Amino acid sequence: MRIAYICADPGIPVFGSKGASIHAQAVLTELTDRGHEVHLLTPRPAGTSPVITVHTLPAVGRGDTAERERAAQASDAAVAAVLDAIEPDLVYERYSLWGVTATRWADEHQVPSILEVNAPLVEEQTTFRELVDRTTAEQVARSALSRAGAVVCVSDPVADWARAQSTRPDRVHTLANGVDITRITPPRRPVAPAAGADFTVGFVGTLKAWHGIEVLVAAMARLLADDPTWRLLVVGDGPLRAEIERLAHQLGIGKQTELTGAVAADGVAAQLHRMDIACAPYPQQDQCYFSPLKVYEYLAAGLPVVASAIGQIPEALDLGRLGRLVRPGDPAALADALRALRLDEAERQALRLSTRFAAVERHTWSRVVDRALALVVPGVLVR
Repeated sequence: MRIAYICADPGIPVFGSKGASIHAQAVLTELTDRGHEVHLLTPRPAGTSPVITVHTLPAVGRGDTAERERAAQASDAAVAAVLDAIEPDLVYERYSLWGVTATRWADEHQVPSILEVNAPLVEEQTTFRELVDRTTAEQVARSALSRAGAVVCVSDPVADWARAQSTRPDRVHTLANGVDITRITPPRRPVAPAAGADFTVGFVGTLKAWHGIEVLVAAMARLLADDPTWRLLVVGDGPLRAEIERLAHQLGIGKQTELTGAVAADGVAAQLHRMDIACAPYPQQDQCYFSPLKVYEYLAAGLPVVASAIGQIPEALDLGRLGRLVRPGDPAALADALRALRLDEAERQALRLSTRFAAVERHTWSRVVDRALALVVPGVLVR
C-alpha cells in the first residue's frame, strides 16, 4: 500500500528529538515495517530515511506571527500537488493548526484517511503562544475533523474537543500514545539499594511550563536537605532550561542536578538506564489533554514512576499499581512519594517487572498503529 504521511506543522522536525518528532518517527517506522511504500510530506524533515520518500513542503520563515501563519497556510496548500503525483492508497496526517489540504484531498478522491490529533491546537496556540487568525484556524479544524475517514485522538479530552468541532463525531476515537519496546528496554543492572551512595530521580521531556519541572526541582531540594545522596537527571531541552538551572542553584542543588540538553531518540534508553525512579511532575492544569510519551517510555524501561494524578496518567499507571500518584503541583507530596519509593526496594524490584509487562502488553506502537489502520483499512488485525 502506498501511504502519504503528512506533518505540515513547521514546529515539528520530523527526524528530530522532540517528543512530537519521536511520535512521528514511531508511526513512520511502523508503517514501513509493514512493507508499505511511505511518502513523508513536511516543511521540516530535519533528516532523511533510506526507506521513506521525503517531499519537502515550502518552509515557514521567521517573520511576525501573521506572516508565519500565512506562510504555514501556503505550505499546507502545496500538499495537494504532491498527493496528485503520489496517488496514495491511504492518507495519514498528524493534525496541524493549518492542515486542511490532505483530508480534503482524500475526501474528494475517495481515498481512506486517518487524522491523528495530539492536542486541541487552536486553544493551545491561543493560550501558550499567539494566534492572529483564529477564525481561519477554527475553520481548518472543523473541515479536517469532519472530512477525515477516521480521527484518532491521544486522550478523551482531545476526543471530546474533536467531536465538538466535527460534523461526523462518530468517526472520532481515543487512541493513546505508545512506546517502542525494542528501543526502550530495562537496564541490566540490579535495582539500586535504598542506602546506595547515589540515587537518581529522572525526567525526560521538553522543558516547558506545563511539564512542572520546577515542582520536581523543589521536591529534590527538600530531599537533598536531609540526604546528600539524591541526584536529579533532567533529559531534554526547551525554553525553560535556563530558568530550571537558576532555580536549582538558588535552592542549593545545582551540583546534584544534571541537565543533558536535547538527546537523540536512540540515546534516550541509555539515559533512562541511569535513573532509579522516573518522574512526571505535572502541575495542576484546567486543560489536561495530553498522553505523555515519557510515562510509556518509563514503563518500557522497567522504571518505578512517581507522577501527578492528572489527566490520563492515573489510567497509564493502572490507578497507581504501576507507580505512585501524587497531587499535582505539590513539591512536598512529590518528595514524600519519592522518599517512600526509594525506601521500598522490594516494591521497586516488583515494578521493574510489572511496568515492563504493561508496556509490552498494552502500549506498543505496533498496537497503536494497527488500531488506527483498522478503522479505515479492512482486514487489519490488531496485535
